[in-house]
Amino acid sequence: MKSLPQPLKTLGLLVSCFALPALAQAAAWTATGHWSSWSNGGYTIENDVWGANPGPQTIWANSFHNWGVWAKHSGSGIKSYPNVDKQVNIRVNSLHTCTSSFNATTASGSVYDLAYDVWLNGSTYEVMIWFNWANTKPIAASYDASGTAIPTLKNVSIGGRTYNVFSRWNGSKAVFSFLATSRTNAASVDIKAVVQWINSKGWYNNPTLSKVQFGWELITTPSGGGNYTINNYSVTVN
Repeated sequence: MKSLPQPLKTLGLLVSCFALPALAQAAAWTATGHWSSWSNGGYTIENDVWGANPGPQTIWANSFHNWGVWAKHSGSGIKSYPNVDKQVNIRVNSLHTCTSSFNATTASGSVYDLAYDVWLNGSTYEVMIWFNWANTKPIAASYDASGTAIPTLKNVSIGGRTYNVFSRWNGSKAVFSFLATSRTNAASVDIKAVVQWINSKGWYNNPTLSKVQFGWELITTPSGGGNYTINNYSVTVN
């Protein structure tokens, strides 16, 4: 396996009922626990409040197609990654199809990224695919004087989309971030093309695609809290 180009290295809940969206109150499932999860249709929906000093976050779901959170976070650093998780466990070169589509609504004024988090060989390799974000940046090898992340490769065409690519060894694992050059809240993505492109660069050697997650990395929300909704979502993999 080729080495990465140098220096390729990527960066008790209570919610009052009036704060929750009406849809959440009537949803098939709601929860406030940091690690609350719900399985539906072969997917797992996860609250995943993992960062330091988070605020309250309530997750709700009608199905893996339609779910969301109400959250109230402040300060710096990622507080949570509410997401929908699909287990895969297929070698990269054995994938016939791995595509996904989404339609999401994000609270205005948030500091966040809306992204896929794809894991290979357990947690050895992390591939993030960002489609929208505000006032945040990916883990990168280096940053310019203003703190902007510097891409490893720019304007790379993969699977019919164009990305700026950032890569870094982060501790014991490699992190690859693909930031769409055209930001959007609704899209289809060829995940197979992304993970096989990485393999073609020799940055890993045919690892197992363990799982595909999609959601928001939330840092701060509007001061009174904000609603984040997945209006539609699916993954096709074989």
